[in-house]
Amino acid sequence: MPVTFLGVRHHSPACARLVRDTIRTLRPAHVLVEGPADMNDRLDELLLGHELPVAVFTSYRDEDTRHVSWAPLCEHSPEWVALTEGRAAGAEVRFIDLPAWHPAFADLENRYADPERRYEQVLDRLCRDFAVDNIDTLWDHLFETGTTDLATELAAYFDLVRGTDLASRSDLIREEYMASWITAAATDTPTDPVLVVTGGFHRPALIARCTATGFPVAHFGAPSGLPGPRADCPESATPATRPADNAAHHRPDFPPGRPATSLGSADTSPGRVDIGTRWPEVPAFPDGAVGGSYLVPFSFRRLDAFAGYQSGMPSPAYYQRLWAEGAERAAEAITEAVVSRLRMRGQVVSTADLIGARALTLGLSRLRGHDVPTRTDVLDGLAGGLISDALDRPLPWTGSGRLRAGTDPVVVEMVAALSGDAVGRLHADTPHPPLVGDAARELARCAVPDPGRATLDLTTAAGLDTSRVLHRLRILEIPGFARWMGPTAGDAPVLGERWEITDSPNRLPALIEAGAFGATCAEAAAARIGDRVARDTDPGQLADALFDAVLCGSSGLAEQIVGTLRDTIETVSDTNGLGRLLAVTLGLWRHDRVFGASGAPALAAVLDAAVLRALWLIEGIRGGPAPADPGLLHALIAVRDAVLHAERILTVARADVVGVFHRCSAADRPPALRGAALGLVSVLAPEQTADLARAIRSAAAPAVFGDFLAGLFALAREQVHTDHAAGGSSLLSVLDTLLGSLHHDDFLAALPALRQAFAWFPPRERAAIATRLLALRGLTGSGAALIRIRADPEALAHAQAVESRVSELLEAHGLLGSGDD
Repeated sequence: MPVTFLGVRHHSPACARLVRDTIRTLRPAHVLVEGPADMNDRLDELLLGHELPVAVFTSYRDEDTRHVSWAPLCEHSPEWVALTEGRAAGAEVRFIDLPAWHPAFADLENRYADPERRYEQVLDRLCRDFAVDNIDTLWDHLFETGTTDLATELAAYFDLVRGTDLASRSDLIREEYMASWITAAATDTPTDPVLVVTGGFHRPALIARCTATGFPVAHFGAPSGLPGPRADCPESATPATRPADNAAHHRPDFPPGRPATSLGSADTSPGRVDIGTRWPEVPAFPDGAVGGSYLVPFSFRRLDAFAGYQSGMPSPAYYQRLWAEGAERAAEAITEAVVSRLRMRGQVVSTADLIGARALTLGLSRLRGHDVPTRTDVLDGLAGGLISDALDRPLPWTGSGRLRAGTDPVVVEMVAALSGDAVGRLHADTPHPPLVGDAARELARCAVPDPGRATLDLTTAAGLDTSRVLHRLRILEIPGFARWMGPTAGDAPVLGERWEITDSPNRLPALIEAGAFGATCAEAAAARIGDRVARDTDPGQLADALFDAVLCGSSGLAEQIVGTLRDTIETVSDTNGLGRLLAVTLGLWRHDRVFGASGAPALAAVLDAAVLRALWLIEGIRGGPAPADPGLLHALIAVRDAVLHAERILTVARADVVGVFHRCSAADRPPALRGAALGLVSVLAPEQTADLARAIRSAAAPAVFGDFLAGLFALAREQVHTDHAAGGSSLLSVLDTLLGSLHHDDFLAALPALRQAFAWFPPRERAAIATRLLALRGLTGSGAALIRIRADPEALAHAQAVESRVSELLEAHGLLGSGDD
């Protein structure tokens, strides 16, 4: 019997129906499906009776590589229908593609990604010819809402998409392997039908390989009523003319670096497999690598192309309706879902709006030649009927990919309604990776309330142990574990933590996927942090990884990170990141007796090297007026604190540090650096500080004053609270005089930077400053009330400037009346 090839688009209801009908009519002996061959021994697990969608999650990790991928399946996935209908028909069902950890999938996170995206030139031409916006609209127009001969039209479409261009090396490797399974099945049952279900992109090449072996090829597997192969179709192509014969020109080894005999083949010609056993050999998981495949619950949100999923099919809730209830009911259902969602969000949707949207939908459908409205017809009709304002962004269904920032909220809700909120659920008997069980045991051992709240005392062994377990889950990004209070990197020590543990349907999927990092929470968290260290070169990110390692109790990893930091500091050119590193390391060295890091010699070496490098970088900064850089100011704060609190371990003398910042107060430096240098010198060497009030007056130009003050306040805000500065004047009174003397236009121009400068004071200190300002004016009252004004200060300043300008104009024209009028 001939081999039947069905090319499909992943997650297409039309293709799923074609697969279902073909199996029920053909009753094949073998159903071969594009999917991971290493799951063949676990098909019973896959078909246990899960609530879809689910996915086969595969992870791979060795010394040089880490790779994860998903193969999602939902009710309208052609691959899922092939598995279930094949089993029901008594066929032997097999996956025939390489395992997802194989190097052929190195650049692919989703096995069922849409390869058509690689051939945009062909698709752009088709979209132009059919006057549609994108491939999704084109697909619906051609296939989803009715066609007279779906199989033939799909074949023509995929033949055109594949064309005659060379495929990628990875595609050729995969297609050779899949062809070996097809040959094995056809050899096993030469008189019984064989059905092959793969992505349509692979279909022409697989047909060509099968034709080259001499096996007959059926026309899509319809045993009657359909025409036979056409002369211009690949089914009848000879080996010399077949479109997919590029394999002869680009023959890869499989797997890379392994002999062809790993396929069970002694003949290396394309498509020829000398079957030594009934089925081809499944590549063995490499020795020394860690990973495997597990089933994981999936969701429609993750499946949606608008959320970044690579399959190319958006709006899974719509296509689920289309599969289950047909095109007409699907159109009605998504309209109901959109309206319901908008009303839940407080959006008014009147009956008149719905009537208008419905009329527009039907009109667009007829204009576009559709018997029933398609997904795009409905969305365009709803957008036309419900959105009255001009849009700043194009409608997302006219393009592809994630929603853009700034998309109209009504459009966002429409897209979400079509995405749906379905979440899969695994059967109770489904095996899980060891991490799932370890997490449950650790939470039970520590008596963590789940759900509930946990208050931990980090000075006790039990509290510290529980904290480490919860931090490991946080590092692994397991939903439901939120910390509301506790130690933070670079800040003063905190000896307690408060956590809130909530239930989440996404916890199990996250734990299964986190199992790629290790079998236990401790191992997986350490591996996750280790990946960050290997990937990041920013010293600030490395410092945060060090702090996380300390919180997780991964002492060995923390030592490795410290070594990495020590080796990389001399080449760091990012002052901001270096400042973050210095702040985190200083905090650990000073305070963290709880975590065992206080006073560590290795941290002391990092501190010393970081201070020296930071001083060298800071002294090299030159430039004119520029906005204050918070990252740079935090770096300067870290240098100040290191000199104040760790001077005994530094190789640079305090006098040398002061000298650097004396030079940084010169006029050729940015204003924020000048202010910060002045403040730092006043803290480290107050006896060397010149008249601070005079220095501030010299920097009072409106264009730079706010940035100068930001630097000063960041490094020496305590000086503002002192009664007198050098020169005998209160700094606060000096500032009040300078700001009060600004012309209203100058004040308005300086106000944004001034607000940022005073933001360096905590709310309580700002209230104290406001109270003193009242006292300077002979007034009494609470400064806290002044800083709680709800109106926008910039709007108030602008209004005051307008009023002042009006008064000036009235006075200039003699229109300002006397007080007696």
